[in-house]
Amino acid sequence: MLRRKFIFNISLPLVGLYFSKFFKFNIMKSNSVVISTWGHGYSANQKAWSVIKKGGNSIDAVEQGVNVSENDPKVSSVGYGGLPDREGKVTLDACIMNHQGDCGSVSFLQNIKNPISVARKVMEKTPHVMLSGKGALDFALKEGFKPENLLTEKSKKKWEEWLKTSKYETIINIENHDTIGLLAIDKKNNISGACTTSGLAWKMHGRVGDSPIIGAGLYIDNKVGGACATGVGEAVMKMLGSFLIVELMRQGATPQKACEIAVKRIVEKQDYKNIQVGFLALDKKGNHGAYSIQKGFNYALCKDTENKLIDSDFLV
Repeated sequence: MLRRKFIFNISLPLVGLYFSKFFKFNIMKSNSVVISTWGHGYSANQKAWSVIKKGGNSIDAVEQGVNVSENDPKVSSVGYGGLPDREGKVTLDACIMNHQGDCGSVSFLQNIKNPISVARKVMEKTPHVMLSGKGALDFALKEGFKPENLLTEKSKKKWEEWLKTSKYETIINIENHDTIGLLAIDKKNNISGACTTSGLAWKMHGRVGDSPIIGAGLYIDNKVGGACATGVGEAVMKMLGSFLIVELMRQGATPQKACEIAVKRIVEKQDYKNIQVGFLALDKKGNHGAYSIQKGFNYALCKDTENKLIDSDFLV
């Protein structure tokens, strides 16, 4: 009896030590991080991080994170308050992708403030990847999303001012606002991503950019990492930038090197002088990369509870 008690008393601390080491190892090996494009990504990061620090999953984090920008009328390139097309209509694009490779997308969506949430519904409730235009709107309404006018007075006045000349041109880093792409790794080391935008101001009605295109505006592979893009979507669509970056990382490139190669690919093959494109990348170890064609691209990085804005390196 005494011997049995002795063994029990010794075994209990050893078992406790084993499990404490096991759980400590699991906590330590988590590479939780949130990264997003542009200055308005700072607030988006804060929301996404609040989900992750409570043990939430990365797909909830990225959706709720970019919802912040979608809901903010001061952000003139995403969701409510986005600058309209040349007909004065706000049209939205978005896509979302989880760690299992599931993805959903909407393009040319009108009158729904949170296209990223509609994209998630497409991913989870339909056999499709993308819904567009009226079909996307009908689906959103069926899922309970409320229609509303997304054109704010501020954006309307800018559009009316533009109508006086109707001159269409891309402006590099306009107001430091553009597509928000957000990548996040949760405590289980699963990565997800989201990308949402109102697109280029004064675009032709019906134009769709890279943001809802899986592989262009966003790509995720849970074995490797993820990438997202911002800037002139046509340039990104021509070379599937986000997919390229993830594949480069798969082959051994660091996130930073992969972003640099992707930017150089655009510069080598396209007319880049009057456009901006920026890329973000994240590998499964939590290492990140950022690079753009022109000066002026910045991003928000949240890691170990510190959230900060960083100016990206650039090529020209």
